[in-house]
Amino acid sequence: MSHEHRGQGCHEYHEVTRRDFLTVAGGIGVAALLPTWLPQVVLAQSSNGQRDIIVSVFLSGGVDGMSLVAPFGDPDYYTGRPNIAIPRPDAAGTGPKGTALDNFFAFSPGMAPLYPAYAAGDLLVVHATGSVNNSRSHFDAQRYMEVGKPADPNISGGWLGRHLATSTPLRSTAPLRALGLTAGLPVTLSGGPKALPIQNPANFTIGGANNTATARTQWLAQDYANAPDPVAANALDTTNTVALLQSINFAGYTTQNGAVYPNTGFGNSLRSAAALIKADVGVEAIHAFLGGWDTHATQGTLPTLDGGYMHNLMLNLSQSLAAFHADVIQGTTAYGVTVVLISEFGRNARENGDRGTDHGRGNVAFAMGRKIAGGKVLTNGWPGLARENLESGQDLRVTLDHRDVLAEIVQNRLGNANLGVIFPDFTPKFRGVTKP
Repeated sequence: MSHEHRGQGCHEYHEVTRRDFLTVAGGIGVAALLPTWLPQVVLAQSSNGQRDIIVSVFLSGGVDGMSLVAPFGDPDYYTGRPNIAIPRPDAAGTGPKGTALDNFFAFSPGMAPLYPAYAAGDLLVVHATGSVNNSRSHFDAQRYMEVGKPADPNISGGWLGRHLATSTPLRSTAPLRALGLTAGLPVTLSGGPKALPIQNPANFTIGGANNTATARTQWLAQDYANAPDPVAANALDTTNTVALLQSINFAGYTTQNGAVYPNTGFGNSLRSAAALIKADVGVEAIHAFLGGWDTHATQGTLPTLDGGYMHNLMLNLSQSLAAFHADVIQGTTAYGVTVVLISEFGRNARENGDRGTDHGRGNVAFAMGRKIAGGKVLTNGWPGLARENLESGQDLRVTLDHRDVLAEIVQNRLGNANLGVIFPDFTPKFRGVTKP
């Protein structure tokens, strides 16, 4: 096997840029994504304190879930990963080892900052989960998850976009209901009304020189004031969104409960998300990405192994989420907040010859919030890592459809029962992800 540079991933990432992939979703209207049987849709109603704001995170690149949350209770985990496995919590010596979540699963050292959220009952780990489609293409597998239905070329819009399209706004006057902290609109949010890609909310403006910013905004509002809808409405929403974001003090945002976000792209994204949520301006959905998980070689699951590449990436993830948990989930907000994290697929159960892992199937997902039934690892029966139990003799089986997790959150925490629209041709089974 050829040796790939750490964090660069496989050839797919060299052929298609992330921005090109994301902008495919641009310009899809609400009418294009809703089916012809629209009369069956009942708009989900807003209710302060009953309907959560959702923060959706996609871990792009195919995260190795068995390094984030190691099944140390399965002896075949160590048989298949003699070099990169996370040591048992009770391993001898003073070296890095896992933090037990129960008597079978453990956080890796890189995920340990999230243990307080887990111990508080606010973090749920879902294992041996993923898509029912077995594609090993990053972009196909990711798209199937983002649209909420695998292998359907005719479906448009994303599952979170369809939630927004079938629910009333939390705040009727809000110019912005959802944003992707990205350069292009994520497929997950596509089709959602008043959803925009805003990579850095602190600097959002109409392009041009700083000294003409006010004039440009005034021109946009005046020139399109008498245009027919939706042009006039979109122009007004644009100017109102600029004004709204400029009214929030992102640079001077003060966290709660001693939360410290790491000074990374992902850490700063969650810090911006926290500022937006606490400003209580009507934003209902925020989507972010954290990439770099395509670890085919020198994976570095521990700080002492191969430079600790994946260990440091896990620290970025866990420290950012831990800060958000302390700041927002345990802090004071006008609305409840639920966080969900998924990835397109997992990795092979066995390490490869380059001390990395190749594209696999079963994976780990996370949900976090005060109304999430956390403090446990949820499985639909652990399928086992003995070779005879692996899919195609190499992969952890998917025993729990990730849409079961998302659908339960959509209905019970986002207050939207239109699951047949949001996840077409799928009947979810609720797994106890949420609590009353």
